[in-house]
Amino acid sequence: MLHTAIIGAGPYGLSIAAHFRHKGIPFRIFGRPMDTWRNHMPVGMMLKSDGFASNLFDPENAFTLKQFCAEQGIRYADTGTPVSLDTFNAYGVAFSECMVPELEQKQAEWIDRAGDGFVVRLEGGETLAARNVVLAVGITHFDYIPESLAGLPAPYVTHSAAHHEVEPFRGRSVAIIGAGASALDLAGLLHEAGAHVQIIGRSPELKFHSEPTGKPRTFWQNLRHPSSGLGPGWRSRFYANVPGAFHLLPKNVRIEVVQRALGPSGGYFIKNKVVGKVPTLLGFEIAQAVLKDGKVCLNLRGHDGSQKDVTAEHVIAATGYVVDVERLKFLSPQLRAQIATAQRSPVLNSRFESSVRGLYFVGVASANSFGPVMRFAYGAGYAARRLTETLAKSAQRMPAPAAAQSVASVAR
Repeated sequence: MLHTAIIGAGPYGLSIAAHFRHKGIPFRIFGRPMDTWRNHMPVGMMLKSDGFASNLFDPENAFTLKQFCAEQGIRYADTGTPVSLDTFNAYGVAFSECMVPELEQKQAEWIDRAGDGFVVRLEGGETLAARNVVLAVGITHFDYIPESLAGLPAPYVTHSAAHHEVEPFRGRSVAIIGAGASALDLAGLLHEAGAHVQIIGRSPELKFHSEPTGKPRTFWQNLRHPSSGLGPGWRSRFYANVPGAFHLLPKNVRIEVVQRALGPSGGYFIKNKVVGKVPTLLGFEIAQAVLKDGKVCLNLRGHDGSQKDVTAEHVIAATGYVVDVERLKFLSPQLRAQIATAQRSPVLNSRFESSVRGLYFVGVASANSFGPVMRFAYGAGYAARRLTETLAKSAQRMPAPAAAQSVASVAR
């Protein structure tokens, strides 16, 4: 029986695998490297996180983004120089090739409980037995489209995660619902691509990160607003640096913080591409959305009671992600039913383990337990260290050889 199967090959899955490899924990890892970033983020996007906060994590810090950029001749700075999506993707793929050569680029199609462990079926038909399963599946399983838009046919409404390329919208009218980073990034890129785009958001104003001044921060600035992997401020520093302490907070406090902290905002670099160039309707919610004569007609209701009508050929819901265990259809219904949840997210102990022994969740699915940092790549470092510490102990107790065991069939 295999000791651990890691499902997902984004920043979390790759960082965990790199730590396991270094520690000698037997594992197999499945997924396509950086799939969410390579196929579900828009071409031309820049990361909001600073360079120092955009690393993947190996236990010796031997393959950082800074090192990769130096070797490739790519402009880099710990702060003040935005990291492009292309650079981050190239770095992630290079990290996987160097630090996780075991990566198997196939998807897990089915996972179920089997005895003291799990049975995993992979695309292509292979099945294996594993004592532990780490789910590092990222955000794309949890894209959220508001009910007010859910009745529209798929060709007319899509989630922002569906648009890696913006060129197909050239010359078309597009309404983007939302006012966060995804909405603002897409709006700016669509406008540059020649689309007729407008933003519709509930927020009364658009928010952007502060543009770096290029000057060193003073002692008092660092004291009052210390830097962190999630931005300046003592709260951000707490969220970024001590997820284990965050886990000790009462459950209702944790959930409320995750819902409110680090709210919708765009990077400073997108501001000039949006403000004054992309029409915005702020303080409005969708009251009704209908299809008429091949276009989407949106009836909007303002927070002040006013109403407006907007027509567009296409609507993009840049409305974020809502974790819901029931959306993980590759888990058997019986297994999903055994996972204790709070507001549809898995309830995790201090080791990232769910109520199902041996089943671990990391990344966005662990945010309600470990805080806002788990919504960002920066959280992969803590998750990798904590899981390695936990599973190294059980690996020592597991009889050798710890090789993958084939299973004849998977019960549905």
